[in-house]
Amino acid sequence: MNGEPMTTVETYPQLMLESQLCFPLYAASRRIVNSYTPYLKPLGLTYTQYIVFLCLWEYGESTVGDLCKRLYLDNGTITPLIKRMEQEGYVLRARSTEDERVVNVRLTEKGWALRDQVKDIPQQIGKCICLCHEEAFSLYQLLNSLLQEKKED
Repeated sequence: MNGEPMTTVETYPQLMLESQLCFPLYAASRRIVNSYTPYLKPLGLTYTQYIVFLCLWEYGESTVGDLCKRLYLDNGTITPLIKRMEQEGYVLRARSTEDERVVNVRLTEKGWALRDQVKDIPQQIGKCICLCHEEAFSLYQLLNSLLQEKKED
């Protein structure tokens, strides 16, 4: 040896990038989320705003806490996002009358109308993913299993 440390492959194979489950999950997630940009940017939306809208369109009024749980995001991420969405006229925030610590969020007419503008995005994104329907569904189930495992901790 010439004083150089041995490579990670030889001494710590567990530290090789290709040995990490986290890396392909991270890289695939970034690639998929970035594929939304051409569809959302013209509407002035971020991906995170889009998924908040998905929750609100599905569940109607929601608390900030419920949005955090459903989207696996923290309050520090959701709160400024909701404030921006309110400033843009998409949502209204109101403190709960039963518990003032709870903030309820509901869509305005403008927020509901946005649904028609984005309704074709899932189909467009589906065309960008090189998986057949069965593979995509299996991947969805596996990823949800990972998320459910974390929820139970």
